[in-house]
Amino acid sequence: MSENLKTIRELAEELDVSKQAIQYHIKSLTNKTRQTNDKGIVVLSLEEQRFIRSRVDKQPNKTKTNKQTNDKQTDKETKWDIHNYLISELDEVKKNRDKQLAVKDKQLENKDSQIAQMQNLLDQQQRLALQDKKLLEEYKAEIKDLKALAMPSREVEKDVASHSASEQETTSADAQTKPKKWWRFWKS
Repeated sequence: MSENLKTIRELAEELDVSKQAIQYHIKSLTNKTRQTNDKGIVVLSLEEQRFIRSRVDKQPNKTKTNKQTNDKQTDKETKWDIHNYLISELDEVKKNRDKQLAVKDKQLENKDSQIAQMQNLLDQQQRLALQDKKLLEEYKAEIKDLKALAMPSREVEKDVASHSASEQETTSADAQTKPKKWWRFWKS
């Protein structure tokens, strides 16, 4: 298989063009990682070589020998090579698309489960908030009842206040009528 692989320089020498011309045509290939040999030099596969050959042969500046005899054969080979190359690239694109779609499907499933979990948590939070509100209302009602029991009514307060005021008046009047003498404090 390594016999079919050629470096950019080898292909340029074979086609009698510059390395820059080969690199220019490599840019029109799909963006994928290029193979390298053991020295780290980029090598081109047989399909890529055929594609570049077809592109270089179509350029008008190149002079051709035996143009009439080779044209028909070269055109058929070129079309077939381009066709095969494009089909292989299309298959690779389809595989990548299928992989990406599978990943996206998994991500969507994860998002759906996360959304369901969030909705469940939201429902729980709303139920707890409602329970808290009911408890607060019950506590307020209990506090109101306790205040009503602890505080006498206003009428009772007025009666108690008037009764205590009258008692104070009577005790103060009694205290004023009987003068006490200071020396009697020791007698008892």
